[in-house]
Amino acid sequence: MNPLQRTLIEKAGHDNGFEYVLPGDAEHAALASARHPARVRVAVVEQGYEVRIDTGSPTLAQELARTFVTSLADANSFVLPSEALLAHWLRRAAALSQALPNQAVTAFEHQVQAELAQLAPPVAQNTEVLRMVRQRIGQQAYRQAMLDYWGGACAVTGLALAPVLRASHAKPWAVCDSDAERLDVFNGLLLAAHLDALFDQFLLSFDEQGRVLFSPELNTASCAVLGLSPAMRLRWMAPEHQPYLSYHRQRFMAGH
Repeated sequence: MNPLQRTLIEKAGHDNGFEYVLPGDAEHAALASARHPARVRVAVVEQGYEVRIDTGSPTLAQELARTFVTSLADANSFVLPSEALLAHWLRRAAALSQALPNQAVTAFEHQVQAELAQLAPPVAQNTEVLRMVRQRIGQQAYRQAMLDYWGGACAVTGLALAPVLRASHAKPWAVCDSDAERLDVFNGLLLAAHLDALFDQFLLSFDEQGRVLFSPELNTASCAVLGLSPAMRLRWMAPEHQPYLSYHRQRFMAGH
């Protein structure tokens, strides 16, 4: 790797979520960030660039493989033919690393403690105030994590219009057993507002293959008005989605 190639890689990292350069070797540029746990090494190869994930979420490589080509020799390595694709990979890896469990929970706890520190002790210790702060910050953190995970687009339609997208829970916030469940990006979907309303009321769900299920309450006329089609399905589904969607599907089949 010559100095110009190293400089281009380090700049791509800095501009796309990997602002730190770590000690590396002559063949690799090592990149990291203070905002997420992923660390990667980039090498220049005949095909362009090869990026290897050294540390990060156990599911990071699996999620990236939906979009990028992995190396035949290593599922944690990706071959990227151009600098533009390298930048795209780094940006997507950084977004996913901030969304995947349990980074969202860690960021949430830091935000809660920072906000409580600004309140006078009697107020900060009030149980109701604490509950409201945690819920408000938690919902904001969950929405951001869902936007990061789904690439800012509806999980079904691909609509990329953030103001009309909602972070929907499959297992509702109120019945989750922990903040880890509440903030788990696999516990729900990023949906266009009309799909979110139906999903939230258990009038719409998804089977184990991600195909849409409609409640009998949604007749043909209602589906037509809402633009719903039996051909609708999730853009993708990870194994980690299955337990939460199974819970949602049971509520859906029970009629809420």
